[in-house]
Amino acid sequence: MKIAIGSDHGGFALKEYLKPLIFELGHELADVGCFSEESVDYPEQARAVTGLVKKGEADRGILICGTGIGMSLAANRVPGIRAALCHELFTAEMSRRHNDANVLCMGGRVIGPGLAWEMVKIWLTTPFEGGRHERRLNLIDPNSY
Repeated sequence: MKIAIGSDHGGFALKEYLKPLIFELGHELADVGCFSEESVDYPEQARAVTGLVKKGEADRGILICGTGIGMSLAANRVPGIRAALCHELFTAEMSRRHNDANVLCMGGRVIGPGLAWEMVKIWLTTPFEGGRHERRLNLIDPNSY
């Protein structure tokens, strides 16, 4: 899979920690920034990652800011993006299994690198179950509101 990854300054260190580990799992990686701990506006990285996912240029995306909240808010504004804010293993797994999340959002100031790595592994390997869950996803399609 090709994974797009982005962060703001609050998630920069965690993004840098995760990048080589994602390569170890055999995935391609598109890093859209940021590229230092200098302050940036998180919606720019959210837009870049979700744009790649929406266009099919990346299979999934990972966004990291200080809490993950800002990234999840920005990402979920994009039609076709199902961004899940996760801070532990169960929700990371269920975001894929039941919600077919295509973007994982995390808080670099909320979770440590070891937990983040386990979350990413689970999130990248868990399939979507479909069935009744697919019907429910169709009900939250922006065109149905």
